[in-house]
Amino acid sequence: MNVDPGFELLPGATQDITEIWEFIAAENPVAAKRVREEILETIRSLASFPHKGHRRADITKRSLRFLIVRDYIVVYAPDEKPILVTAIVHGKRNPRMIADIVRERK
Repeated sequence: MNVDPGFELLPGATQDITEIWEFIAAENPVAAKRVREEILETIRSLASFPHKGHRRADITKRSLRFLIVRDYIVVYAPDEKPILVTAIVHGKRNPRMIADIVRERK
C-alpha cells in the first residue's frame, strides 16, 4: 500500500498499525489516534533521514533498520526507494518473535 511518496507499507505493516490502533482504542480512542499518527509521522520522517534507525544483527542479516516509537519498533528497509516498512511490533516482544515476523515479511 503506497501511503506517501517517501515510503511504502507492506500489507503486514498496515495490519500492524490497524491492530495497534484497535488495541488502544478499546480503552481510549483519542490516544489510539495519537499513537497511530506518531507512528506514521515517524515513518514519514524516514524519507529525509533513512538511516536514522539502528541495525539488529541479532534479529536479521538483512539490511533492515529498527526505530523506536513509544512502545513500538518500526522495522524498515532504508535503501529501498521508497523506504519499505515491513513491520511495526511491540518493543517488549521477544527478539526471536520479532525475527520470525521479519523473516516472514519480504
